[in-house]
Parts: sequence; C-alpha cells; structure tokens
Amino acid sequence: MGMTDVLIVGAGPTGLVLACDLARRGAAVRIVDRSPVPPRTSRAKGPNARSLEILDDLGVAEEVLAAGSAPLPMLKYRDRLPVAETDPWAGSAPSPDALYDRGRLIAQWRLEEILRDRLAGYGVRVELGREVAGLAEGPGARHVDVTFAEGRTERARYVVGCDGAHSSVRKLLGIGFEGATAEDQVMVCGDVDLADGALDRTRWHQWFDEDGAVMLCPIPGTRTGWWFQAGPERDGRGRPLAPTADGFRRLLAHHTALPGRTLTRAELLSTYRVNVRKADRFRAGRVFLAGDAAHVHAVAGGLGMNTGIQDAFNLGWKLGLVLAGHAGAELLDTYEEERLPVAARTLDLTSERLRATLEAIRRPGGGLDAAITSDTTGLGVGYRWSSLARGLAEDPRAGDGSPDAEVRTARDGERPAPQPGDRAPDAPCVDAVTGARTRLHRVFAGPGTTVLGFGPGSAAALREVAAAYGDAGVRTCRVYAAHEDRAESGPGAAVVDDEGHAAAAYGTKASDGTGTGTGTSTLVVVRPDHHLGLSAPADDTRSVPAYLRRLHGGTRSAEGAAERFSGIGGRRR
Repeated sequence: MGMTDVLIVGAGPTGLVLACDLARRGAAVRIVDRSPVPPRTSRAKGPNARSLEILDDLGVAEEVLAAGSAPLPMLKYRDRLPVAETDPWAGSAPSPDALYDRGRLIAQWRLEEILRDRLAGYGVRVELGREVAGLAEGPGARHVDVTFAEGRTERARYVVGCDGAHSSVRKLLGIGFEGATAEDQVMVCGDVDLADGALDRTRWHQWFDEDGAVMLCPIPGTRTGWWFQAGPERDGRGRPLAPTADGFRRLLAHHTALPGRTLTRAELLSTYRVNVRKADRFRAGRVFLAGDAAHVHAVAGGLGMNTGIQDAFNLGWKLGLVLAGHAGAELLDTYEEERLPVAARTLDLTSERLRATLEAIRRPGGGLDAAITSDTTGLGVGYRWSSLARGLAEDPRAGDGSPDAEVRTARDGERPAPQPGDRAPDAPCVDAVTGARTRLHRVFAGPGTTVLGFGPGSAAALREVAAAYGDAGVRTCRVYAAHEDRAESGPGAAVVDDEGHAAAAYGTKASDGTGTGTGTSTLVVVRPDHHLGLSAPADDTRSVPAYLRRLHGGTRSAEGAAERFSGIGGRRR
C-alpha cells in the first residue's frame, strides 16, 4: 500500500489553499471531495485583506484581483425608496505595512477554480466523488488508514478534514461540535439573474423593511448575475418556507420597486440559519480539522471562508517542516494552540457584528456596513499567547502573553512595534542589486522562514544563519538604511529601506541615517506564515539559533553556527 504524506478531505478554499501550500513544499499531497463535480456555488463573497496576502504568497492574488471586483458602496432602501448610501471603505487606503486594505468580491466557485488551476501546476488534481467512511491510526500511530465509501483503504501520514460544517472527518473522530443554532435567525439565499439593466451593478442594494429584507449584490464576472439574500417567506404559523424561484420573485416584488418577472433565473437555493459552533479540539493524533469543519459562526463580517484559509496557512508550513524532517512532531501541537483561540474570538466577533447589524437595520439607512470593522480585515490576528512566541522577548513591557496583552512600545516611542506572534508588517523598499521596487512580503513569499538583518552588526549573524540553515528552508535578507554603506555583500537577499518604512514597522533604529551605523543592529525572524517569530539584538548569541533549531532542526552545521554565534557575540563585546 502506497503512502501519501497528507490526505486533505474537502476541496473548498480551505482544502485547496492547504493543498497548494503543501504541494509547493514538495509534500506528497492528495485532495478528495465527495462531490462528483466541482461545486458551482457563489456562497462566500470573497477573501478579506489578510486572505489576499496569503493568496499573494501562493502566487494567485493577481488572478483573483482580475476576476473579482472591489467591495461596492451599499445603497439602502426603506419602503422601496433609496434612503442612504454608504461606502464602508471610503476612509481606507493601502498603507506601507499593508498593501491590501480591503477584501475582494469574487464568486467562491471562481476562487476555487483559480486555486485548482494553481494546484494542477504542481501535478495535483482534486479526486472527485470520493467520500471518507472510516479513519484508523495504524500500528505505532505512524500513519492513518483511510477507508472510502467505495470500500478502498488508503494510507496517509496525516489527514486534514476541510469538509465543512457537516464534516465526516470530525464525526468519525467523535469530536464534539458545541454551540447553538438560532432557529429564528433565518435567511434564504441563491444566485439569480435579473433582466439586463434592472439595477445599477456598481452598488450592493439592500432593502430593509419592518416585515423583512432583500439584498442583491452583483456577482463579478457575470453580466446579469446577482447574489440574492432575503428574509424568508413564512407560512400561517410564522414558520419559514423553503426557498423557491417563485418565492424569490414574490419577495422581490414585495420589497423592491422591481416586478417579480425581473428575476429570470434562480439556482443554488439554500436556507441559512445562524450557527455558532466550535470543535472541542482541532486535532486527534494524526488527523486535523480546519475551516468550517472546526468552526462555524454568524455570516456577519464575511469571516467564514477567510478564517478557514488562515487555518490552512497556519497548518501548512508546520506539516511541511515536520514531513521534511526539520522540525519535531511537537510543532504540530501549535496549530490547535494558535488557531483554536482565534476561532473562539471570531465566534464572539461575528456574533457581536450580527447583533450590531440587526440593530442597525431597524432604522432607515441602516445596512450591512454595520458588520464591517477593522477587525474583519484579518490583519490584526496574531498569536502572542503561543509557545512559538512566549519566552523569546525579554522586554518586561512585552505583556503577559495573553491574547489581549498590551502592545510593546517601539524603541523610538513613536508607534507600536510588533511582538512575537503578530503579523509581520509589509514595507515598500528597493532591491539592493537590481534597483527595482519591491516590498518585504515579496521577500517573505514562498515556503520558507526569513531572517531580516537591520544594521551593520547583523551582517555576520546573517552569514551564520545562511551557512547553518540555507539548505533547510531559511532565507536571509539584509535591510539597509537609505544612506548606509552597502559595500559589504553577503548571502541572501538585500533591500534598501529607502523611505524608512521597514525600520518604522519593526521598531528598529538600525542606523542613525548617516551610514555610520551607530544604532542598534537587530535580527528579526519571520515565520513562513508571515508572523513574527522573534526580534533580538544581532549580538544576542542564543535567541535566533534556538528559535531556528526549533523550526529547522539541530543539524551539524547549525551546531557549528551556534558556536560561531557565541564567538560573534564575544568579539562584539
């Protein structure tokens, strides 16, 4: 029986992102889905800002941007008349530390198509019509035997259930899915066509009346397609009726100024109930849960698909390092440690945004913009409580390691500096060799850990990192200040922080701006998922080697590098 490294169950955005990430790391990955054909669903309206950064890292962001559209202004109606228009992103703009300040509207089937094409480029295709019926860990817990509905049993080192809220993997593991379903909070949904020109396609139209609501958002890439969401029709006892095309036409005629016949097609009809549930645990031995299989929550804020994509990006690099033999299996424990608290917080956030939205729409002019806050971009999600962050920052101001710990003040006192576990900021800069404009997230892109060196004193340490871990997936990048002497070239990449954004973002004073290098030289370790591992003075002889050993192993070259690090520190002192 052949052995697969990772078998992914479920080929939605979560499973596909995980498969792409593992495939580019050289893992033997397979992905199966019970559906006989790729689902043609629009459901999630698109990636948020943090998910766009992940898709950028995977090399598909440009295609996603081209296939989708920017979030649209919202036109709100009451009693069929327009009463207010709101653009939730009007005051937002890209910043030096975040290229994406907002998400993108794109049909889920189109996003999945883009990811499947990317995956096919690695020689991996989704195996359709395959349903998992049994899971059993093999002798010595060294693999998982997976039995499919057709009777075949296949073997994998790890299995990841990305198979949705009704996850077969979760049920086979016997993992609880505690929470509640709000039976009274119901919405009917579908993809519809409206007569050409019936509504302005540059707006998300929202009719909120005392007796119900209709919402119509244009589906990018279509001429007449719209996402339809509405409060359901109800029977004489007040019970919601199942969605039908004729029911959608009646709702349209009742709430809007459009006649029912304007709606020419309705498909993918479904009933949505507010479900707030979280798995008791995200791992059982060699089997993991991600996405809706691990957590479901209110639709407000559009965080469902996005939280799943971010689960996948957290798990992929950890599986990759363990499979490559660099990291110990205990690294996989940090997946649940980091992502379960994020899921719990997301449940609270989306429930609060739903409450705020339901309150807002009682008043004329209220709408779905009440669900959108800076929290829904995903850019603020971090893991300060993680064991991959704890014990590495000696600054007593670093906080208590809890999810709500106070942000450490930057050395210059002007802005908060990121703590271990935080998202690693982006920054525009210039390639020191070619002179082309680039940015730090381009440097981080791809399946590797990155060590940034700020200040002249970081050069020797970067050379030791490259010698010890260059073959184990660790990259180095020297970040020069604008006027710093660049005569000394070293291994790895080099960029010029020509506008000072990188030093500002990471709270370093790598140079005094004259090239004399009187400031502090700093090393910054960035995890493969673009979160900060640690930041330490370049003459700290212990922290960086210890952190890299945890992720990339204690090779002979690494042991030698640790000794040389000590020598560097001694010479500097």
